[in-house]
Amino acid sequence: MSTLPDTFLWGGAVAAHQLEGGWDQGGKGPSVVDVLTAGAHGVPRRITQDVEPTEFYPNHEAVDFYHRFREDIALFAEMGLRCFRTSIAWSRIFPRGDETEPNEEGLRFYDELFDELLAHGIQPVVTLSHFELPLHLARGYGGFRNRELVGFFERFARVCFERYATKVRYWMTFNEINNQMNTDAPIFLWTNSGVTIEPGEDAQEVMYRAGHHELLASARAVAIGHEIDPELQIGCMISSATIYPYSCDPADMMAAQEANHDRFFFPDVHVRGHYPRYALTTFEREGWDVGILPGDEEILAAGTVDYVGFSYYMSIVVRATDDKDADESNVVSGGLKGAVANPHIQATEWGWPIDPVGLRYTLNVLSERYDLPLFIVENGFGAVDEVEADGSIHDPERIAYLRDHVEQMMLAVTHDGVDLLGYTPWGIIDLVSFTTGEMKKRYGMIHVDRDNEGNGTMERRRKDSFTWYQQVIATNGTAL
Repeated sequence: MSTLPDTFLWGGAVAAHQLEGGWDQGGKGPSVVDVLTAGAHGVPRRITQDVEPTEFYPNHEAVDFYHRFREDIALFAEMGLRCFRTSIAWSRIFPRGDETEPNEEGLRFYDELFDELLAHGIQPVVTLSHFELPLHLARGYGGFRNRELVGFFERFARVCFERYATKVRYWMTFNEINNQMNTDAPIFLWTNSGVTIEPGEDAQEVMYRAGHHELLASARAVAIGHEIDPELQIGCMISSATIYPYSCDPADMMAAQEANHDRFFFPDVHVRGHYPRYALTTFEREGWDVGILPGDEEILAAGTVDYVGFSYYMSIVVRATDDKDADESNVVSGGLKGAVANPHIQATEWGWPIDPVGLRYTLNVLSERYDLPLFIVENGFGAVDEVEADGSIHDPERIAYLRDHVEQMMLAVTHDGVDLLGYTPWGIIDLVSFTTGEMKKRYGMIHVDRDNEGNGTMERRRKDSFTWYQQVIATNGTAL
């Protein structure tokens, strides 16, 4: 029998920019994602200077949640969701990002959204910044390389906490803040921080400077939230792809250890409130000025998080080698030096390794490293779904993927003693893929009739996984 508590938060996860649409409605301004074109597997999305009328931007309409959220929430309630993770589009509240007064129409939209969720018994779990930086802050200020953005984020966070503190109890500051460690993939620095690298700049130094400002902004947000209501639970959110050494060769072990320094840098500061020695040593050795000023240590120490939220999709193997098997350019491998294929596991059609045991391993590592509650806020399976003649959608591979991961999650809680708040699989409803901008790479348990070119009726249909997850929630995980 499951020993998950009755309060365990079974839910689903999305992001405003991949779901809402309405990119220029309700007073919303453009964000950094609104200038991302469509891509494909192996074809990177392009970043345009502004919104160009001849380009197709799949996030502009997304799946039209902005106009359809009530019917979608009714489906979430039918599924039995206890929580729903989404984000507040920053540029819907502050269209340019540097205004002194928020956009009331944008605030009202989230009032209505959160009220609708609560009316169905679904707790909102909200990320403040999920790749939705106002475009003006990126183009006009240089993104988070500019320290002024700390103050702009503080204002945004305060407005959100003051407006929604009685409706939203679980918050996160920056989504997958550590993705930008892979500076070889410009999309991450752009979407995480609104930063582009100029010729002659050291991308790593710029990334750490932007990251320092985001860590300050996160710490200030946590402090502000706790000042408004000490009972708010405010966490960080990291991408947690488990990193294994290729072998027990000491060189491989050290390669994995060094790769994990990059993986854990941001959460180490979020949780501990200070920079780890390995980071400070790196800054000194490289001669990097990351913008640490007097008083910053006190800000970081005063704004440590209450829990660690994380995404888990895959594990990565690294090897201390320069041979032809290395796959350092692979975006899903984080651009890690010496990344190689794992011969013991399979991968998805998009090349993402499938490793359910890696989730249990990750839960143990994070639990022991940080001694805080954890929250799995993304985990999912992207695949092509076929609609049958009768309208049914059979997705047994998705069910198998989720079942295997939930089994390992439950072992981490019941056998290993991990303190876990909840589980919100990614893309509870089909949405625009972040990495490719595609619709055919589907994660949802609810199908949306829209294709890669933006065609379709937007009709919603239940997949087989909908019914499967409905039963999982109803039995608190005992029926998988």
